[in-house]
Formats: sequence, C-alpha cells, structure tokens
Amino acid sequence: MNEDETSVGIGRPPTNTKQAGTKLLWIGIWLAFMSAPVKDLADGNHTPWATALGTLGLLVFVGSYLVLVFRHTSKALDPFRVRAALAFLGALAVLLSLTFGTPWLVLFVYVSVSVGATLPMRTARWLIPVVTLVLVAIGLTGDHPREIITALVFPALLGGFAMSGVRQMIRTTIQLREARATVAQLAANEERLRLARDLHDLLGHSLSLITLKSELAGRMLPANPEQAAAQVADIEQVSRQALVDVRSAVTGYRRPTLPGELAGARTALAAAGITADIPAEAPEELPEKAEEVLAWALREAVTNVVRHSGAGRCTVTLAPRQTLDGRVLELTVADNGRGASGTTRGNGLTGMAERLATVDGTLTTRATDSRSGKGFTTVLSVPLESGLGSGE
Repeated sequence: MNEDETSVGIGRPPTNTKQAGTKLLWIGIWLAFMSAPVKDLADGNHTPWATALGTLGLLVFVGSYLVLVFRHTSKALDPFRVRAALAFLGALAVLLSLTFGTPWLVLFVYVSVSVGATLPMRTARWLIPVVTLVLVAIGLTGDHPREIITALVFPALLGGFAMSGVRQMIRTTIQLREARATVAQLAANEERLRLARDLHDLLGHSLSLITLKSELAGRMLPANPEQAAAQVADIEQVSRQALVDVRSAVTGYRRPTLPGELAGARTALAAAGITADIPAEAPEELPEKAEEVLAWALREAVTNVVRHSGAGRCTVTLAPRQTLDGRVLELTVADNGRGASGTTRGNGLTGMAERLATVDGTLTTRATDSRSGKGFTTVLSVPLESGLGSGE
C-alpha cells in the first residue's frame, strides 16, 4: 500500500477511496468516547422502546457528526448548512442527555469539537464555552455525579479549541500553498518580460538597420545595381549577426542547470503532495555538458514520479563515486510508489539513456524495495573530469 494512496496532504481533499477511508478513520477514532452511551443502552437500563429510540438517536448523532466534520474538512460547506448542522447536533445532544441521563453528556464534547472544526475562530471562541456551559447546566439539573460533569468540562473546552487551532493551521497551509503558486507564476512572468526586453535590445537596432538598408537597396536597384548589391550584402551580414545574438541569448534560457532542476523538483514534488528529500546544492565543478544532461534526466525522472508512481516519498541524492573506469557523479531518484509495471523502458527512460550516452554516462533502474518489488529507483551517472568531485 503506497503512502500517497492512503495519506492526504494538509488542506487537500481526498482524491480516492483509500484516502477518504483513512481520513474517515482518523475522524472516527475519537468515537471511542461514545462507549458511555453505548454501554448505557447495552446494560438494559431503559425500556425496549426507549432503547430503540436511544439507539436511533445515537446513530443519527454520530452520522451527522461524521458527515459534518468529514465534508467540511474536505471541502468547505455553505455557512448556513454548517450552522444548521451544528444546531441540529446541539439540539439532539440536549434531548438525548435530558432523556437518558449522565452517560449521554459526552455528546456535548463532540458538539464542541464540531464547532471548533467548522466555524471561524471569532465565532468558535465564544460558542465553545457556551456549549460547555450547556453541558454543565444540564448536568446540574439532574441527579448527576459532579465528578463526571467536571471530567467532561475540560475535554469539551480543550477539544473544541484544539480543533480551532487545527482548522487555522489548515487554512494557513492552504494560503501558503496558494501564495507559493502565485510567486512561481510571478517569477515566470518576470522571466518572460526579461526575455522580451533582451530580445528587444538585441533585435531592435538590427531590424531597424535591415529595414533602412532594404529601402535604400530598393531605391538603388534600377539605376545602381552594384551599390544595391553592396547594401544587400550589408543586410545579410547584419541579419546573420542578429541570428547569432538571438541564439546566444535563447541558449541561456533553454539550457537547464542542475541547481535549477533540483529546486524545480522540490517544488513539483511538494505541489503533488509528495514528501521530498532533495539536496540543497549541486557540485560546482561539473562539466557544462554533463550538468545539462543530468539536469534534463532529473527533470524527466521527477516528472515520472509525479505522474506515474503514486508515491508518497521521493529521495534524490547526488554523490561522487570511484569506479573502475574513473570517478563518476551519481544521481539517484528513488520513490516508494507502486514500482515498474513492466520490463520495457518507456520513452522517458529511453530518452534519458540516449542523453547520457552522449557524455559516456549510464542509466540503471531497480525496485526501491527489492523484497516486495515496490518503489522505483533511477540511478544516473556521468564521468567527472580529473580532480572533480573531491567533496566526497
């Protein structure tokens, strides 16, 4: 079972049945405190009709609680529906507590938790104490043991405010994720503007000169073909130089770098909800061609993890290593996903191998967990020039 299939990132709704089941389990595990009303019904302290109605009431309460908390934490519900559901839970808790006695006062703890999980802090901070006061008031009206009432006050208060804190943390996480996406978009827009400015500076003068010389050659052509030919030769020279300048400028944008791809991998894995363990820095003395090949390969390997692996964790390591053929830099991308579906390499792995071959590099793949066959590990290695990689 993959971690990604069963775990849900903070602030993210479940995307499959396993994740939904896991989330429901974490919410429902706190229903263990319902043992008091369940035991009250099972002990036969009430008439058969009262027991049947109490069982029905308890099932309705639990179902409403689970639906409210699960749905709201997966996708925010309409505020009116949330308030209506909370009012229904509160009314049902009052009715059942007054009807069946002390063991049912625990229902107010769940009402308090629901308030903290679904309402804004400014509302929850006064409504949670109100729910607790209702619990105490009902407990004092009947012949209820005072120690039980006291024991329920603290769970009601602490549980409600704790859920308010969790809700605030989820909202902050969502805002941070949105802010990170906005920053990435702004950075991309700024890069496009910078490229546009560079191209304008490179081509503006050249294109203006080409236009003027073309007009001049057109006027000279009928009477002075030799001079027109000279102008055309100048146009060719200017246009060739402009082409060289554009290629030089664009090459810097197109050529990936290893530090840039490591940062991009960290962002891509985080956006996909995959826990990433990635080095912060790359070797500085790596040959330019080898760095470019490793950067392309890293991008493709991480893309495969995000799209196809179903992994919950991905680890990237960079380490120099001594082999029989000399020193190499080894890049390893390992995930804990479902593993390879077959023995044939796909287009992505084939492309990586072909790129590595241009710098005498190698590509090997294996299962991350050899015993279960789960996970997929890609090992890329490129030779280092003499004296490089001394940071081992």
